[in-house]
Amino acid sequence: MSALFTPVSIGTLTLKNRIIIAPMCQYSADEGQATDWHMFHLGSLALSGAGMLIIEATAVEPEGRITPADLGLWSDATEAALARVLKALRTYSAMPIAIQLAHAGRKASSQTPWDGGQLIPVAQGGWQTSSASAVPHSEHETPPIALDQAGLTRVKNAFVAAAIRSHKLGLDAIEVHAAHGYLLHQFLSPISNQRTDQYGGSLENRLRFPLEVFEAIRAAIPADTPVGIRISANDWVDGGWNTEQSIVFVKALEERGCAFVHVSSGGISPHQKIPVEPGYQVGFAAQIRQHTKVPVIAVGLITEAEHAESIIADGQADMVALARGILYDPHWPWHAAAKLGGTVDAPRQYWRSQPRELKALFGATSIGQR
Repeated sequence: MSALFTPVSIGTLTLKNRIIIAPMCQYSADEGQATDWHMFHLGSLALSGAGMLIIEATAVEPEGRITPADLGLWSDATEAALARVLKALRTYSAMPIAIQLAHAGRKASSQTPWDGGQLIPVAQGGWQTSSASAVPHSEHETPPIALDQAGLTRVKNAFVAAAIRSHKLGLDAIEVHAAHGYLLHQFLSPISNQRTDQYGGSLENRLRFPLEVFEAIRAAIPADTPVGIRISANDWVDGGWNTEQSIVFVKALEERGCAFVHVSSGGISPHQKIPVEPGYQVGFAAQIRQHTKVPVIAVGLITEAEHAESIIADGQADMVALARGILYDPHWPWHAAAKLGGTVDAPRQYWRSQPRELKALFGATSIGQR
């Protein structure tokens, strides 16, 4: 039996297979509200047969958006817009759906990628960003404002409020975004965190605010809703956040009821040097998995079914996540199951597409006609 197509549990939630659809920003929201694009995009992915779909980085307050077109969950209007999309998904798919809650910090107020992705100045319709310290992401940018105690409380409360809305929407799990150079990662990394108070300096202090946010979310949500985290295991910059610090962070999260760890890397600095190649981040996941009982998700240029299978079979990770690869091939799990001898869920409207030689690809199906 294919290891990739065996069940796995995160907290009280059981997934039918170990393929996760990673959160992918679409930059297609209207004032934070999900649009018809999200209906098409998420609808397609919800029919893919993956074990779980994670909705893109969703800002917990307007100032936390990466771009003005980011998805958000900070108001009744943003909640209602996402509820409309989720209702359609639930009608035709039983796939578990999670959401990634995020705050971009100093990387907020950016152009969409197809417009260049650079900082939008306040004078040109952008907004003042905030961070752990008044250190800009790039040297030429306007510095962010260092969050004071009132700002820290506001951000933490925004995460909690968004988590409560997520639970109200019936989402199956929550992923806290502490990776890719965004706000919680900005507190973790000594590159961006130069504070001299209890939230900066030592590793214990740099962990403090991300752990406070995680604890507050975990306390606000019923225990049967898994809460996990996305981390950048390594900054790829000398003197930055690294795997050893990530292991300490994950152990602290485990003590606080973390249900899964989604292991990525980079994003904190334009000076990062990443050797991009297939599975370039899997080694980080494997190292972290050796030090925790929390299920670990590996991600990063995992495009071939055989590679994904080996990651699971060799014990490098408990699950694999796909992003760009599943955008390119929305039926990647079908094709992986066909190669590996697995079984995958498919909507009954598509059952007739099952190849003749793969009688069990879609499980127990029955098609008849006059």
